[in-house]
Amino acid sequence: MDFSAQQIAAFVQGEIVGDANATVNTFAKIEEGKPGSITFLANPKYAPYIYDTEASIVLVNRDFVPEKPIKATLIKVDNAYETLARLMTLYEQSKPKSKGVADTAVVAESAKIGKDVFIGAYAVIDEGVVIGNNTQIYPHTYVGKNARIGEGCLIYSGVNIYHDCQLGNRVTLHSGVVIGGDGFGFAPTPNGYEKIPQIGNVILEDDVEIGANTCVDRATMGSTIVHKGVKLDNLIQIAHNVEVGPNTVMAAQTGIAGSTKMGEWCVMAGQVGISGHLKIGNHVTLGPQSGAISSIPDGKTAMGTVPIEDKGWFKVQVLLKKLPDMYRELNALRKELDELKKDKTQ
Repeated sequence: MDFSAQQIAAFVQGEIVGDANATVNTFAKIEEGKPGSITFLANPKYAPYIYDTEASIVLVNRDFVPEKPIKATLIKVDNAYETLARLMTLYEQSKPKSKGVADTAVVAESAKIGKDVFIGAYAVIDEGVVIGNNTQIYPHTYVGKNARIGEGCLIYSGVNIYHDCQLGNRVTLHSGVVIGGDGFGFAPTPNGYEKIPQIGNVILEDDVEIGANTCVDRATMGSTIVHKGVKLDNLIQIAHNVEVGPNTVMAAQTGIAGSTKMGEWCVMAGQVGISGHLKIGNHVTLGPQSGAISSIPDGKTAMGTVPIEDKGWFKVQVLLKKLPDMYRELNALRKELDELKKDKTQ
C-alpha cells in the first residue's frame, strides 16, 4: 500500500518540505534508499547521505538545515528516530494476521481461547490455559497448565511457557524463550545437592518484549516479576525471585542472580552480571561487562568488573597504561632512597 507525504505528515504532525504528493511503500536505511522508500536522518554522522539518497521521503528533526539541495521530500518532526519507530509499528500492525487453530496443534478442552487468536502447527496448549483476544502463537510453542496470556501478544515459534505463568497484554516473546523454568535452587547435603522445589511462577506485565533464547526462571516461592515496558535482548538470564522495574532495558548476555530487585528505567549494557539479593535503584546505568556485587543507589552510572562511577573508571583506564612506567620510576626511587639511607649510616 502506498502512502503520500501528505498522509504521513498528517499522522506524525510533521512539516513537509518538497513534494507533498511523493509516495512510499517501504522503509530503507538512508545510505540504501530507493525510489518509493522512506528513511530518516537523526545521527549527524549520516548527514552526507541525505544529499545523494534515492529515497522518496526522509524524516528529519525540525532543526535540520540542509547545506545544499536535496532531491527527496523532507518531513520535519520533533524526533525523527521516534517518528520512524511509530511508522514502522503502524506498518507492522497493518499487515494481515493469521487466525484460527492449525490442524496439528493440540489444544486442551479446558483451555479458554479468545477471539481472533492464531495457534500454529504443532503448538501445545495445556489444561486450564487462558489466551486473550488477538494473540498470535506460532508453531512448536508450548503453553503449560493454567498459564495465562493476555491480549495482543506475539509468541514466536519454539517458546516454552511453563505452568502457572502469567503474561500481560502486548507481550512479545522471540524464538527459544523459556518462561518459568526452575530457578537454580539446590541445598548442599553430605551426599550432594538436594533440589529445592520451585513452586512460584513468573509474571510478565504489559508491553514486555524478550529476545531469542532468553530465560526467566520461576520463583522458589511467590513470583519472578518483569514489570511493564521492560525490553530484554537475546541470551539473558533472569533468575528466581528477581524483580525488574518498569521500562528497564538489558543488552545481550546480561545475568541477574536470584532475589535481586531492580528499579525503573535502568540500562544494562552487554554482559553485565549482578549478584543476588541486591537492590539496584532507579535510573541506574551499568556499562559493558560490569559486575555488581553490592547494591547501587538511584541515578548512578558505573562500569567495570566491580562497577566504578563512570568518571573514576575512565581515570583508572588512563592510569593503567602508565603503570609500567610508574613501576619503573618507583623502583628507581626506592634504590635512591636505599642509597641515601646507607650514606647516613656510614
